[in-house]
Amino acid sequence: MMIKLTCAAAALLALSSAAAAEAADPYLWLENVEGEKALDWVRGQNKRSLEDLESDPRFEAMYSEALSVMTSDARLALGQVHAGQVYNFWQDDDHKRGLWRRASVESYRAGDPEWETVLDVDAFAAAEERNWILGSISCLSPAYVHCMVELSDGGKDAGYWREFNTAEKAFLEDGFSLGEAKSNVAWFDEDTLLIGTDTGEGSLTSSGYPRTVQLLERGDAVADAPVIFEGEEGDVAEFTTVEHEDNAAHVIINRAVTFFESEYFYAPGTEGFEKLPLPLNADYQGMLDGRAIFTLREDWTHEDETHGQGAVVAYGLADGSVETVFEASANQSVEDVEIGKSDIIIQYLDDVSGAAVRVARSKKGKWKAKSIALPENGVVSVVSAGGGTDDAMFSFESMTTPDSLYYVTAGNKVEKIAETPAFFDATGVVVEQRFATSADGTKVPYYIMGLDSVLKQGDAPTVQYGYGGFLVPILPVYYEDPSRPQHGALAGLMWVKRGGILVLSNIRGGSEYGPRWHQAALKENRQRGFDDFIAISEDLIATGVTSPEKLGAIGRSNGGLLMGAMLTQRPDLYAAIDIGVPLLDMKRYNKLLAGASWMGEYGNPDIPEEWAYISKYSPYQLLKAGEPYPKVLFYTSTKDDRVHPGHARKAAAKMSDLGYDFFYYENIEGGHGGTANQEQLAHRTALEWVYFARMLMGAGE
Repeated sequence: MMIKLTCAAAALLALSSAAAAEAADPYLWLENVEGEKALDWVRGQNKRSLEDLESDPRFEAMYSEALSVMTSDARLALGQVHAGQVYNFWQDDDHKRGLWRRASVESYRAGDPEWETVLDVDAFAAAEERNWILGSISCLSPAYVHCMVELSDGGKDAGYWREFNTAEKAFLEDGFSLGEAKSNVAWFDEDTLLIGTDTGEGSLTSSGYPRTVQLLERGDAVADAPVIFEGEEGDVAEFTTVEHEDNAAHVIINRAVTFFESEYFYAPGTEGFEKLPLPLNADYQGMLDGRAIFTLREDWTHEDETHGQGAVVAYGLADGSVETVFEASANQSVEDVEIGKSDIIIQYLDDVSGAAVRVARSKKGKWKAKSIALPENGVVSVVSAGGGTDDAMFSFESMTTPDSLYYVTAGNKVEKIAETPAFFDATGVVVEQRFATSADGTKVPYYIMGLDSVLKQGDAPTVQYGYGGFLVPILPVYYEDPSRPQHGALAGLMWVKRGGILVLSNIRGGSEYGPRWHQAALKENRQRGFDDFIAISEDLIATGVTSPEKLGAIGRSNGGLLMGAMLTQRPDLYAAIDIGVPLLDMKRYNKLLAGASWMGEYGNPDIPEEWAYISKYSPYQLLKAGEPYPKVLFYTSTKDDRVHPGHARKAAAKMSDLGYDFFYYENIEGGHGGTANQEQLAHRTALEWVYFARMLMGAGE
């Protein structure tokens, strides 16, 4: 009888807790991602908003413009070198899901690659009658024949892994396979994988990522694979890297304690792991001649020698020695470190302008850097380095300069091998770097792009982009990540040539000036990044570039949180705000999907002292009636399994009940990118720019 009463009491307690939660948050039902009631609400909002935005006379032209860029055969086919072949992933009108293909280095370097299809994702998805989107690919080096390929349903972060053979150009029927999960895999040898995956209770962290590393032998079941490493439930995840040098397999396990803090464990095999003495704020980059290469995001004193924040160091796995490979100055930021056959390629920013060096170690243990003579005053990216060679490839671009591809030999000879034709006529378009003064006196850079005649006239329709988090720099690119419409090519074609101004904000939280720029806006200091964005907005108004009636703001993901803060803190500054795949409910963000993994960035809202500062900017809680909110645009994706669509849904529903009008678009597939193919992406991009045209330029053409 006591058991029955206890169970009944527990049931009543659960019901009362659910009722209390619903009372505290009346929009909680919108967190039920696939719930019919929630999806009915989504369909209704989509119908209302799409009918309005798509009816604008500018929409069709903007859609065609976006699609022309995203599916152009003139885009650079960027690829990575592996075993004498350049591998590339390509999407166009005929291959919406994409082709994984390869060409010889010789034909690629000559500017006329002879492509061979390795995997046609469209054909494979059709054959299996599945909505497959290609994800990550992990291959066994140096031969690059045995591969594990990730396929997701509609673009989710969670995916299925299957073994693929690049020589046979086919999936292996009896090969390795993993079920749907946010897994990670690494090849130990041809018949052995090191995996992290969901095997049931206790196998995942509180963030939903693998907590264990298992040794999976060919032919064995995942459930029977022994655990060789186990982290804590409160970790973000455990990640494994295997480096193959001189016929030996070196295993590095990253125990991600938080999103930014890691402990590293090493073994020259699959047992006997020892913790390396690196600081928590260090990032593993690769291995060269038995030395593990790390970048430091904090000062590190080891054996009475201090290595500075932002430096690249080499840790000797055999003797524990530490050597400085590269030191960044106060106005520099190391952005990419790639390991070649016998040297290291480092790409860095210098006052947000890209540069690169090749660093080699002398027999006396000294590292010497040689500059690579790439174009200046733009964005430099490493396209390929390593893969069995010391040759490397780089791209260069700026907001008005189309991408160019450069081949750099081991001797640092630089040759341009391809370039993209212009996607828009940049005649009369100028780009300037300016600085605004934030609330605490910090000088914050930003880029401004527009027609010279429009800038001189002043008071122009202006869209200001920002992100400000997770060590992500905002760079003045031409066309790099098509999911972001603020790039020079898309914005130039769809906005600037129509008389608009585009602004890129280098606010704190990114890595434009190294780890210190990021750490300045962490946790209790989040407001600094918001203040930086506001300072740029006010500078644009004070210098006559625009006015509050013609100023819009755009951001996605963490930038969506930034937009939510702008909406609730300074609605008087903006006439339009585009809020994409956002975090907005910072009280519950750590309970939704991958949210717990970001507590190193934002803090833990379940700790009263940390909620005290988070609550001061959490947009969802701060929405209220009677404010001069502009008519915002929310967009998200039902299939986003990284940032929960409930953030956007709940904020929109609350605004509706508070009496505000808004636009809302939720794509049913597409993952965190918000779209699953180029047509969907062009459609959403056109919605965003027609929204700004409607709000900042007035009636249609």
